[in-house]
Amino acid sequence: MTEQGGRTLLVASTGGHLQELVKLQPRLCPSTSSHEWVTFDDPQSRSLLSGESVHHVPYVPPRGYFAAASVAALAYRIVRSSKCTQIVSTGAGLAVPLLAAGRLQHVDCHYIESAARADGPSMTGKIVSRIPGVRLYAQYERWAEGPWAFQGSVFDAYRSQHLPSGATDRARRVVVTLGTMRTYDFRRAVQRLVQILPRLLTPDAEILWQVGSTDVSGLPIRSASFVSAEMLRGAVAAADLVVAHAGVGSALTALDLGKCPVLLARRKQHGEHVDDHQQLIAAELANRGLAVSPDVNDLEVEHLRFAMRVRVDTDAVAAPFRLRAS
Repeated sequence: MTEQGGRTLLVASTGGHLQELVKLQPRLCPSTSSHEWVTFDDPQSRSLLSGESVHHVPYVPPRGYFAAASVAALAYRIVRSSKCTQIVSTGAGLAVPLLAAGRLQHVDCHYIESAARADGPSMTGKIVSRIPGVRLYAQYERWAEGPWAFQGSVFDAYRSQHLPSGATDRARRVVVTLGTMRTYDFRRAVQRLVQILPRLLTPDAEILWQVGSTDVSGLPIRSASFVSAEMLRGAVAAADLVVAHAGVGSALTALDLGKCPVLLARRKQHGEHVDDHQQLIAAELANRGLAVSPDVNDLEVEHLRFAMRVRVDTDAVAAPFRLRAS
């Protein structure tokens, strides 16, 4: 990728959206080597973007339309002061005020829909598609049509391989991560894991429970709401088993470190997310052989053992992700 672009603003909400953009940035073509970031201020962003030029903006929750509108004036100032020639965003709600501000200032704007959206655009994607001049990208070729182009996916480089049955049946180090979402609880998953994990563990087992905003009061675990990206990556690298909510960021962390995660999808009917898109990403990765994804209520020890017998290879080289010219 030798083509050179101008200065780029890279825009993403924290969580999976930010992790996707961090992973895609080196593949973007023309090059976005000269760039600044716009995101929220939390342990994940401070860790992932250490040493980078970062503009922090107030938190915009999923479908937080009033919060997104309140960021509009700040977004306009950031675009103007950065002197950027293009903006690239992977969402979520933070994409709307930044891309709108960019187009008002005649900046080239690109929106890459999250890999969590396997069957069509998100609500943010639908809103952004109405901003004149924003170029749109899907990470799934099967629904890339009309204004939506397909240039690749964050999952392109991963392959799985299975170890012999029985090669590893007991876990000494386990990571359970429920991501960085601030507004949704996933106690249902923790309760199920508390029931079945002991059947899999060695006597000296260690479990890292990173639970986000989930209420775990009364459960027999020691947990942390958030940990740094470095701490989480270190724990995942050493883990025999990784169990995560079916968020793209958590999945990417596991895959990057060679682990096949057990992905548990949050469900709207239980008040665990705004919709059921986590089922889509869990199913997509399971179909690629890169994850195990039972429903929380159906989770059994054998699902955990199966995931422990799969290793993920990241040796394949992903193709450039080409941004379309105006």
